[in-house]
Amino acid sequence: QVQLVESGGGSVQAGGSLRLSCAASGYGSTCMSWFRQAPGKEREGVAGVDLDGRTRYADSVKGRFTLSKAYAENTLYLQMNSLKPEDTAMYYCAASRPKYGSSCYFQLMDELDMTYWGQGTQVTVSS
Repeated sequence: QVQLVESGGGSVQAGGSLRLSCAASGYGSTCMSWFRQAPGKEREGVAGVDLDGRTRYADSVKGRFTLSKAYAENTLYLQMNSLKPEDTAMYYCAASRPKYGSSCYFQLMDELDMTYWGQGTQVTVSS
């Protein structure tokens, strides 16, 4: 079992920055991702990192959001810069062990392939 605890959400003006944190506890290594869900919309993958450190980003956040992972603390960070009102959403941390072979790279952006979920942290960007 893996437990995920997110923090760092808040309210900012457009153009501002926030850093989200996801602390993972439990046995074993997992791939980790951030998803988000805006009101009335489906949950979508934002960014993820696999066990080899390879990252994936949604096109809408490339160049603005950056993932990093503190392996000693098993904590995933999402640095969000140049925030836009359309980034407003509940952000969820998710984790999974590889389901298809030894790599989970292709799982990172699909919520159906992620097993463990945090409670979410709200990000609100005002114009």
